[in-house]
Amino acid sequence: MPRRHRQRARLALLLGSAALAAHAGTPVRYEIDPVHTRVVFDIDHAGFSRAIGTLSGSQGSLQFDADDWSTAKLDVVVPMQRLDMGDSGWSAAVFAPRFLDVKRYPEARFVSSRVERTSDDTGSVCGDLTLHGVTRPLCMRLKLNRIARYPLPPFRHTAGFSATASLRRSDFGMDSWLSLVGDTVELRIEAELVRRNGGDAGKAPDDPPAPDPQTTP
Repeated sequence: MPRRHRQRARLALLLGSAALAAHAGTPVRYEIDPVHTRVVFDIDHAGFSRAIGTLSGSQGSLQFDADDWSTAKLDVVVPMQRLDMGDSGWSAAVFAPRFLDVKRYPEARFVSSRVERTSDDTGSVCGDLTLHGVTRPLCMRLKLNRIARYPLPPFRHTAGFSATASLRRSDFGMDSWLSLVGDTVELRIEAELVRRNGGDAGKAPDDPPAPDPQTTP
């Protein structure tokens, strides 16, 4: 590697370390990237299989300090009409009044009340889930996958999380066909969130400079 490229790489590393140190202990505001965020759920289908569906288009915000998870605040809205069962007829059946009734209840919302860290990269987030017009407490197991600048333009500062949880649909007023469709719903969430500084939708002012493409694999 040419000397000038090595010097640029060292400078980028030093500036990045300085920026991270400056932000230590300061909550950062993130907004959900709906393109790279999915909710996946599965539920028993008459004992024959686990029916799988996905939800896209989530919106919301996260206040997060990587050094103190207890200060985190999460508020997420999920558009229920974006649910996909892999078949239009099956999706329509789930949208119907006997199940999600999406015309009356077009959104689900989760608002955190407590976040706890259990290891370097795992924890739990508890709060209130509003679904089908009913609000109930819900806790999710949480894993912090990575906080870093995305390696391609516009090099946005990104946080990635995975989460899992279980809920009973009957707790949210959906108790139709319990002999055919299971009651327990397993949830898996894969989420990417982008840092926002004063409404900046791209590179935050204090982000370290982007690496030289010639020195990046």
